[in-house]
Amino acid sequence: CKITKIEKMEGEATANNRKGKLIFFYEWNIVLLWSGRCNDEEVTGKVTIPNLSEENDVDEVELTVSLDSSNAASEKLKQFMYNVGRDKLRKQLDTYIRELKADFAKGLILPKKDEVNGTVTVKKDKETVFASGFNKKKIDLETVTGSDTASKNVGCKMDLKTLQSVEKFQCRANELYDALTREDMVTAFTRGYVKQELFKGGDFVYFGGNISGKYQELEPNKKIVQTWRYKQWPSGHYSTVTMELKEQEDHTELHLTQTMIPAAEYEMTRQNWQRYYWDSIRSAFGFGSFLY
Repeated sequence: CKITKIEKMEGEATANNRKGKLIFFYEWNIVLLWSGRCNDEEVTGKVTIPNLSEENDVDEVELTVSLDSSNAASEKLKQFMYNVGRDKLRKQLDTYIRELKADFAKGLILPKKDEVNGTVTVKKDKETVFASGFNKKKIDLETVTGSDTASKNVGCKMDLKTLQSVEKFQCRANELYDALTREDMVTAFTRGYVKQELFKGGDFVYFGGNISGKYQELEPNKKIVQTWRYKQWPSGHYSTVTMELKEQEDHTELHLTQTMIPAAEYEMTRQNWQRYYWDSIRSAFGFGSFLY
């Protein structure tokens, strides 16, 4: 498969120099044409990128793959573009963003009064890490003063909580297990980049890198155990997630237990399971309609 043409590219990119800091803004709506061959048959389609902006990490940018016509060969190449082509395109988008910032930075920051012969005097009491420019909250979190770090105790005790819940789905246990483990189905309900290594010790990455971990146990149609973390949690801290599937006469119950959740993140974690996992799975696959 290859990209044959940029059909549409609308938007702009700007940079501001505020008090010696470069702040980048960009927003693009892009439509690409692609083609490939499968079984000597020409297949064509589009990749739509509606939200390339500084507000989203590259892994969070939506890339939608579509076909000009659908058949067995084209669906096979569409799946290839979805799983492989999108990853290649994300790398190109990342290159664009890095080069954009490098080009914009040239000549925008002028010498200050405390710079002598081109040498900048750096204040040692404060270090600012300019993050990727996509998430302004991240920039704030990574601005650290030396006195703050000196006063913090390393290895301090963290308050932890356990989450338990039971969810009902209108489907068979094997269908729910597939929705939680098959890469194409996980991609469908998370609506974003997915990395899935379905074996004990295998990695998984969901929601553009916001959720990651490893599989600890896989019992088909019955049980899934993972180490699981949200990227905003303290570095290196993982919870343990256990999902048990229990098929009933007319539905399947999912029993969730998640231990080692930072107490400050408990309520947000509970809400995110409900919104981004359970409600999204029901919506994507029609597992939520009960008849009484």
